[in-house]
Amino acid sequence: MPAAPTDPSQTERDRAHMRAALALARRGLGSVWPNPAVGCVIVADGRVVGRGWTQPGGRPHAETEALAMAGNAAVGATVYVTLEPCAHHGKTPPCADALVAAGVGRVVVAVRDPDPRVAGRGIERLRGSDIVVTEGVLEPEAAELNAGFFHRIGRGRPLVTLKLASTLDGRIATHSGDSRWITGEPARAMAHLLRAESDVVMVGSGTALADDPDLTCRLPGLADRSPVRVVVDGRLRLPLTSRLVATANDSPTWLLTLEGCDGSRCQAFEDAGVDVVEIPAGRDGAVDLALALKALAESGVTRVLVEGGAHLSAALLRAGLVDRLVWFRAPRVMGGDGLAAAVGFGVDHLAQTPRFERVDIRPVGDDVMETYSRL
Repeated sequence: MPAAPTDPSQTERDRAHMRAALALARRGLGSVWPNPAVGCVIVADGRVVGRGWTQPGGRPHAETEALAMAGNAAVGATVYVTLEPCAHHGKTPPCADALVAAGVGRVVVAVRDPDPRVAGRGIERLRGSDIVVTEGVLEPEAAELNAGFFHRIGRGRPLVTLKLASTLDGRIATHSGDSRWITGEPARAMAHLLRAESDVVMVGSGTALADDPDLTCRLPGLADRSPVRVVVDGRLRLPLTSRLVATANDSPTWLLTLEGCDGSRCQAFEDAGVDVVEIPAGRDGAVDLALALKALAESGVTRVLVEGGAHLSAALLRAGLVDRLVWFRAPRVMGGDGLAAAVGFGVDHLAQTPRFERVDIRPVGDDVMETYSRL
């Protein structure tokens, strides 16, 4: 079997084309679940002849799209794909077989697919057909892009990102409940982009009652990228007249409540277009959030964006269920009578606090956006 290229200039070209494939893959975030978001670039004689990314709903796959664009130019070409090509028959034929049939000469893979149905089989299929395979090009970046998919496969729950918008001293509202708007327009636009890249946006019943939110993506051109809206409401406090319920037939809305909910009340939500999901209670008598996330994963959800409030944020942090923090800080100070970003959750010693590593910080208008990853 021919050896993979070791020429440093080839390596840099590989990285450049893989960066382009990753940019394509990102276009699918939030719209392709339960599938991963994959990008593919096909290069022949130094020229890009095919590009593709996973389409809404997860099909067609990125490789299929890129091969269709490349046509006969794919023969002998190099294919850059951000995730190992699938090797199993599902609703579409295996992408590994499609690459073999197209006669490509080399495939560069960023990261292997953890799905047990693939997990190296796609690469074996390619190599078994005398196609040169290079692995690990921009692997950390590819793994991070599909961290939600990897979480669902490996941990049985989605990746959970907690988004907070606060003053410098961590307050999300005044003592009277006034919270619009702590951050400026650029920060709010960035928050809507986070929604567009998420499968689900989740709030607690307190936030739903206080703010009566829409929880849709309202960026120009991205209205169709609104995530599924999920309300954690153990006691079914959400009014049937709320915006979330009133628009449930237009924007999918799920209500996570306790097992044994009032039948007539549950039916009223269902009649309005809301999907009611009953979840067992945890030790505190509230909805067990670990089981709730497991139920979301079983529905195919890979990425959850949590937008509060303070009680839901604290409960998720206490349970160790927050994987990422995206914190928008406005240049304001509110003082101790403001509402904290998270209510108390039983911390007596510093060793009990969830710890995060800052992985990014950037100005967004007059505000600052900080991104953290759980240690």
